Amino acid sequence: MTNKEQFLIEHNKLSPLSLQATLVLLTRFRTDKTSLFKDENWSIDKLRRPFILWLTSLPSELSEDGIKQGKDKLAKKLFHPYPVTKV
Repeated sequence: MTNKEQFLIEHNKLSPLSLQATLVLLTRFRTDKTSLFKDENWSIDKLRRPFILWLTSLPSELSEDGIKQGKDKLAKKLFHPYPVTKV
């Protein structure tokens, strides 16, 4: 059984930058394509092709927003900028 995070890691390993996924995009995909999900299993063999087709059909600004939101969340977890000081 594959969970959403494992699917994300495997999909991104296999995909070019233009098809990279985020948890935001995967959540939206699940909402839009509920008929593909019988349980919590995110089978890479079953769902990767429909996900790519769905992703490429999105208007570019929506898919970029999903990527941006995912990267922003990741950046917030990884990087802690120094406080801004006045000179």
